Amino acid sequence: MTKQERLIDYKRRVLTCKDCSLWETRTNVVTGEGNIDSKLVLVGEGPGENEDLQGRPFVGRAGKLLEEILLENGLRREDVWITNIIRCRATLKEGGSVRNRPPRPQEVQMCKKWLEEELSIIKPKVIVCLGGPSAEVVIHKGFRMTEERGIWFKSQYAPFAIATYHPAYVLRQPGRAFDELRWMLSEDIAEARRKAESQDEEVAPEKTISLPPQEGGEQLNLF
Repeated sequence: MTKQERLIDYKRRVLTCKDCSLWETRTNVVTGEGNIDSKLVLVGEGPGENEDLQGRPFVGRAGKLLEEILLENGLRREDVWITNIIRCRATLKEGGSVRNRPPRPQEVQMCKKWLEEELSIIKPKVIVCLGGPSAEVVIHKGFRMTEERGIWFKSQYAPFAIATYHPAYVLRQPGRAFDELRWMLSEDIAEARRKAESQDEEVAPEKTISLPPQEGGEQLNLF
């Protein structure tokens, strides 16, 4: 099968996933989207309210900030592949309201096969982990953002992987902290673009940190 045929087959199967309890409260399964031939993949944590409603990743406030930063670095979201470590929104009911919550370890583990299949189709050269939870899956467990942000690692999913702050986390920072973290996020995206552009099919990774592999009403969106 071609890449596109494999992706269509993958997305049809993931729409029926009931491996964890998140299927009971989701509106849509949210898979990745973008350029299936991109060397650069961005991996976030999981869908929020807007993503769950639209069935697309990074379409809320965090997504708008990410798009701004991509544009600052000469990229559109259509130029890269954007996905998450889980496919369904993780929620918590409090009183009469529903809010987002971090995915539980077992939910991440159950959904990991879908991320792995998606990445095996795209075959990125460079992965940017947006936030610590993504880095724990793609790079290594116990990832420390304050100490390891901006360092290149070798991942089982790509020759080069780097982690930076999640746009949603940046948006929660006040004043000067927001400006500083936004700048860091943009700089890391710029570095990832440079790394991706420097790669071709014959280039092997150099000067990376090697780590062992980790154990570790719905709509179909192709792009």
